[in-house]
Amino acid sequence: MTKPRFASVVLDVDSTVSGIEGIDWLARRRGGDIATNVARVTADAMRGAIPLEEVYGQRLALIQPTRAEIDALSQAYIAAMATDCQETIAAFRQAGVAIALVSGGIRQALQPLSRQLGVDAADLHAVDVEFDAAGNYRRFDSSSPLTTSAGKGVVVATLALPRPALAVGDGHTDLAMRPVVDSFAAFTGFIARSAVVQNADCEVKSFQDLATVVLGG
Repeated sequence: MTKPRFASVVLDVDSTVSGIEGIDWLARRRGGDIATNVARVTADAMRGAIPLEEVYGQRLALIQPTRAEIDALSQAYIAAMATDCQETIAAFRQAGVAIALVSGGIRQALQPLSRQLGVDAADLHAVDVEFDAAGNYRRFDSSSPLTTSAGKGVVVATLALPRPALAVGDGHTDLAMRPVVDSFAAFTGFIARSAVVQNADCEVKSFQDLATVVLGG
């Protein structure tokens, strides 16, 4: 087997591994102004127009997601998984490539997806939320770097990634990983953001494209 071009791959989740933005998905369950406003600020943050830290808590405060809704979101993530994603990650792992998921999404909603992809719990980096005994939203982990625009870079810098390392994502917050890895790929299979593509080392439109970048062929 040809040696992979990258020893590790760090993947964003929302609009990369899965075709949804989880917090927007939760907001749509509220409808009306909440859905509209949350979608707007998410889009602004992903294109770099506003810092994520200015809106992260604001969005969850508006939505007040319940534990049951987070469980439903976890299934939506799996249902909207990118074509060939699971097979590609399995091929990476078979080739000895280390995989990490780094997301500004909610950890509890991403855990089933992570398990389905065969990614160890320790390699899923996301934001924890807390619920009360009745399953109502209490708070999010405001100390997590992943609630900030630069946070993915901060988190990835702490990981003992085998080198060379490739990071993959679709949004402005994903570009924060570029300085701490060896290469960055803009994923445009769900949405293409020109500023992200322009600042990436390469563009991948699908997980088949990503497999070619990592494994060759």
